Amino acid sequence: MKAVILAAGQGTRIRSVHGEHPKCLIEVDNTTILDHQLEALSMAGINNVAIVVGYEKEQIVNHVMSRRLGPIQRIRFIENPAFAITNNIYSLWLALDWLRGDSFIVLNADVIFNPEILDVAVRPHASISMIVDPVWRDETMKVVILDDHVIRMSKSISRDEFSGTYIGITVFSKAIQDRFFHKLEDVIAAGGVNEFFNVAVQELANEGVSVGYTTTDGLPWAEIDDPVDLTFAQQNVFPQLATAVV
Repeated sequence: MKAVILAAGQGTRIRSVHGEHPKCLIEVDNTTILDHQLEALSMAGINNVAIVVGYEKEQIVNHVMSRRLGPIQRIRFIENPAFAITNNIYSLWLALDWLRGDSFIVLNADVIFNPEILDVAVRPHASISMIVDPVWRDETMKVVILDDHVIRMSKSISRDEFSGTYIGITVFSKAIQDRFFHKLEDVIAAGGVNEFFNVAVQELANEGVSVGYTTTDGLPWAEIDDPVDLTFAQQNVFPQLATAVV
């Protein structure tokens, strides 16, 4: 299995407290979100990783090159030169050639999480499997689950109808790869470069593709988009991660 980390975004809402730095370099106990993600992937047996970079790409490249990688970790950088005018669907589309021929996991680069969340997620469940938290979180994408499958995913899903909060990590089987890639390419060709890649997943779900899910099972996580998210993570997630490591 491969992994792709989508880290090209500008993170404008967090700059007031994080400065001119990519969100994935937010520090967590003297390390960064990106370090935690790479470590969690390695613990799950995933060491072939691509990082899609754009905004302040040199900071990310220099950071990764300066850290001590495991002996079997392989990191590739893929540039999104249009990061300022595109969304994560375009970043993922740029990684398609590198991803071909294997199952893969996609992570938003601003998600910090307990690595145990990946243990169950990376096992075969469905053609596509999203990681969700049954607890409501403001500002994040929600899902509606019916008959043990995700049938809707959107930020506009109301509290009354939601089944869970999507944490920004999705697993794709090798079997669905071609069909998913074609959907991505169709959305891009239609001018949808500012969409989330979940638009393509939703279209497949509408066509009857089984979109499964695993849960966080109460383990800590946070998506950090703005100062409020960072405060939440500092108070509720970072301390639990430190405890888990000890």
